[in-house]
Amino acid sequence: MGIISDTIRLIRAAIDRGVTFLDNSWDYHDGGSEMRMGKALRDGYREKVFLMTKIDGRTRQEAAKQIEDSLKRLQTDHIDLLQHHEVIRMEDPDRIFAEGGAQEAVLQGKRAGKIRYIGFTGHKDPVVHLRMLEIAAKHHFRFDSVQLPLNVMDAHFRSFQHQVLPVLLKDHTGVLGMKSMADKNILDSGAVTPVECLHYAMTLPTSVVITGIESMKILDQALGAVRTFEPMTASQMAALLKRTAIAASDGRYEPFKTTEKFDSTARNPQWLG
Repeated sequence: MGIISDTIRLIRAAIDRGVTFLDNSWDYHDGGSEMRMGKALRDGYREKVFLMTKIDGRTRQEAAKQIEDSLKRLQTDHIDLLQHHEVIRMEDPDRIFAEGGAQEAVLQGKRAGKIRYIGFTGHKDPVVHLRMLEIAAKHHFRFDSVQLPLNVMDAHFRSFQHQVLPVLLKDHTGVLGMKSMADKNILDSGAVTPVECLHYAMTLPTSVVITGIESMKILDQALGAVRTFEPMTASQMAALLKRTAIAASDGRYEPFKTTEKFDSTARNPQWLG
């Protein structure tokens, strides 16, 4: 009960202090993250937030099952934004949009009023993101949002900022920035502070900057970064990028791009269906 009660307290404290966008996924902690969030969103809290979660299923059948699992765990009748999770392989877009693929289940869920908006996420390579957008367009579909790594090192290595962000802005697609600190890996470089990481990501033309909050201390840090935020000037951005250039050059501080450490569906291929 300790972990659950602490999580409920943390989520509600964040909402009470102005956080309105909540990130989750069908597979986080084997469904435990959705279950805890569902408990936290009782007592009127659900109406105060924009709730997002993600599914891994690539087939219509598996995707439909995961959508229902998420609705049940989150204790809600609708998800504000549902995203295809971990689009990290060149074949993922083909599987999602194939006949009998996951997109059919997601669109059915939207028609039924269970899903408001549709997006996708990925962290491996900007080329895969661009292919997902290309395949969607061939099927006459435009995503409402795309989630992608945006941080002080991404600009130097297989850059989502340079290759994908301009396309999203041109198409007026919602931009969800993630991995501003790359699960603390970027901080391990010693080149930047947490607040600098957040301020950089917030200066980019993002709709939302998603950051992990695992304690009241980290919540205070994130809200402090919001409170002190002023968009960085071009010279400030350039100076920060110059400071991170050498550390970022080989991708070692963005292991989600260069290793399988962050690829949960690679370790659990059964989730794809």
